[in-house]
Amino acid sequence: MEAFFQHLINGISLGSIYALIALGYTMVYGILQLINFAHSDVYMVGAFIGFYSARWLHVSDSPSYMNFFTVLIIAMVGCGILGFLIERLAYRPIRNAPKLNALITAIGVSLFLEYTGQIVFGPTPQVFPNILSDSIIFSTTSGGVRITRFDATILLTGVGLMIVLEYIIHKTKLGKAMRATSYNSQWASLMGIPVDTIISMTFVIGSALAAAGGILVGIKYPKIEPLMGIMIGLKAFIAAVLGGIGNLGGAVLGGIIMGVAEEFVVGYGAATYRDALAFGILIIILLFRPAGLLGHFSVEKV
Repeated sequence: MEAFFQHLINGISLGSIYALIALGYTMVYGILQLINFAHSDVYMVGAFIGFYSARWLHVSDSPSYMNFFTVLIIAMVGCGILGFLIERLAYRPIRNAPKLNALITAIGVSLFLEYTGQIVFGPTPQVFPNILSDSIIFSTTSGGVRITRFDATILLTGVGLMIVLEYIIHKTKLGKAMRATSYNSQWASLMGIPVDTIISMTFVIGSALAAAGGILVGIKYPKIEPLMGIMIGLKAFIAAVLGGIGNLGGAVLGGIIMGVAEEFVVGYGAATYRDALAFGILIIILLFRPAGLLGHFSVEKV
């Protein structure tokens, strides 16, 4: 039983990272009906921004929460700017083009970031700096269940960012404008909402969340490389589809389910199938509930 609870804790910790990245996918899809395949590579860039900023600031000399949040904010700001540039330079010029054009562009931007990353950062995996020291903050008497500082930090940071996003979406004028644009961008424009600005802000916020995921992965699994976004990006996308892409709550739910399921598969001796599990879940959800767990079907007139 202790092993079960330990795997559950580890799975929720991993799932919160998937959820942060999945939120970026679902936000962009909710407004533009576009799968931003470059989103997973923004996560990779966020990890490397954290890597180099930590080295420049020499935070490894004195790991602390202050240094952790400093690196986190730098990475989120950097990737927010990157998300803005991606939307402005790559997606906005083809917004009214056929959806196939946007899909091809998204794949092209993803490949551009991956191979540019290999040129700039180098193809060799790097060890993420120690910006936060780890320790056991809770342990059962037998030691079978342990909660480390890393696990607590990942979970609390993930939940905190999700709460902030929820507040922005439902309690601010920006969030109201985002919801209006998601419902109908033409009507929103007629009501005086600057649709282009709202779409850009959606990319900025989603990219910042991806950067946070990159930093959290860096402290927990400290090997980073330019192609690190491929698999985790696919899993986060599947998490968004599982929960109901376009639904923020669904993205969080899908991320947690993905993380817990993967951890149990690994923990109970089937680590070989950890990646296959994600695609198995995708096939099942597409067969039996294509709209996702919290998604809804809609009739589109043509």
